[in-house]
Amino acid sequence: MIPRPSSHSKALGPGVTGPELLVPCPTVVERPPQPTPQQPICGALPFSVDPANLHSSDLSDPRQHTKYPYVTGTSVLGVKYRDGVLIAADTLGAYGSTKRYKSVQRMFKVNDRVVVAASGEISDFQYLQTLLDELTTDDYRTDDGIQMSPSEVYNYLCRVMYNRRNKFNPLWNTLIVGGIPQGSEAKPFLGTVSMIGTHYVDSHVTTGFANQLARPLFRDRQKDDMSEEEALELMYDALKVCYYRDKQSINKFQVAKVTGSGVHISQPFSLDMKWDFAKFAEPTKWAVGAW
Repeated sequence: MIPRPSSHSKALGPGVTGPELLVPCPTVVERPPQPTPQQPICGALPFSVDPANLHSSDLSDPRQHTKYPYVTGTSVLGVKYRDGVLIAADTLGAYGSTKRYKSVQRMFKVNDRVVVAASGEISDFQYLQTLLDELTTDDYRTDDGIQMSPSEVYNYLCRVMYNRRNKFNPLWNTLIVGGIPQGSEAKPFLGTVSMIGTHYVDSHVTTGFANQLARPLFRDRQKDDMSEEEALELMYDALKVCYYRDKQSINKFQVAKVTGSGVHISQPFSLDMKWDFAKFAEPTKWAVGAW
């Protein structure tokens, strides 16, 4: 028998483990395994702490909350267009300033209607994937043809992030949620949630350094009725701008597309870059105090 999930405590709220109430939650039934990026052969989650080490009786080494992230991802970008939503990010998991893991997928397909992407701590995002997978497993078990909508996933993640923040043990991520609800008249949905629960929806959202670099481009060129080709061109230009100026980025990207026909996450790809600009050749030539 598969044990019931322990990550949804009715006593402490979403995203916080703890004692259950007297009424047990339904047992999760087995379903086909879901692929996880960077999954080791041993089955353990990478970048995560071994749960067996969290219950040590040695009081000289008590359990501590995360004070700063270790393995992190940089900016995530999202835009609406006529037929759906585009979300893009690179595949770098940086260990401090070291470009350590170069094939980390920072996007997660929740169901056929919703994609969640994250910047920040990779292990915290994997924990969020576990929470969302438990919810989609429950949808699968119910077998009524109804899936969580983008707004439901978005509001759930708002509660998780704010609840963890109130426990003084936040999840160090900024999330982007994109998708299309069921129904012929459904409109694309795009929103973002910060590590302290701050959230908003918009026609274009970004996280990290892209807030300063990419959003000006989006404000000038993004339109809700633009075509997919125009949206991809805009996204590629924004990714180039971020890569030129963000040292925590690499030229290896993925784009998730959510339309009425489903979710598609692209294979990693590179963009053509130009490094022979005149000011790139001698960047400090006219800088005050440069050598």
